[in-house]
Amino acid sequence: GMLQPVILQGRRVRLEPLALEHVERLWAAADEPAMWSYMIHDVHEKADLEAWIRLRLRDVAAGTALAYAQVDTTTGATFGCTNLFDVDLRHRRGEIGHTWVGKSHRRTAANTEAKLLLLSHAFDALGFNRVQLKCDARNEPSAAAIRRIGAQFEGRLRMQAVMPDGHVRDALVFSIIRTEWPAVRLTAAAFAVVGD
Repeated sequence: GMLQPVILQGRRVRLEPLALEHVERLWAAADEPAMWSYMIHDVHEKADLEAWIRLRLRDVAAGTALAYAQVDTTTGATFGCTNLFDVDLRHRRGEIGHTWVGKSHRRTAANTEAKLLLLSHAFDALGFNRVQLKCDARNEPSAAAIRRIGAQFEGRLRMQAVMPDGHVRDALVFSIIRTEWPAVRLTAAAFAVVGD
């Protein structure tokens, strides 16, 4: 089996397969250095965003990832990115991450719906047994958001990555497994309708 880039359509959010053409559309949302402080890459200018997208597309080309731009279905604004990566189809697992959301859509139902679309694709379309999520141990809002949808905390990966500023981060690891997916779907769906 091969991973096929497909559009994932939600009510508030459409996930479009990421392409270099998205650089221009994403730049307004990406142009916020503080947002990248917990990411493994620094983005200060448009060329940095393009380099980041090229890395995501390299994984897509290798058949180990699906990379997406997040688009607001109401306004048409392209406000962020999210990815299903480190995919192993034989072992039916992958990770949701390389996710960022511009200021305009942070802490809104849009982010939850995007996760729900990716999880549905992973468990229902691709038949996954496990979806992993991780975040910088210092990033409490991110950890709280992951816990809120019902992902289980598995542990702390110590000194897992060297950040652009030289900080060596610990990462918190969470997962959702197939037997938990029905409950997570209900929880995430409830969060995704908040604000209607």
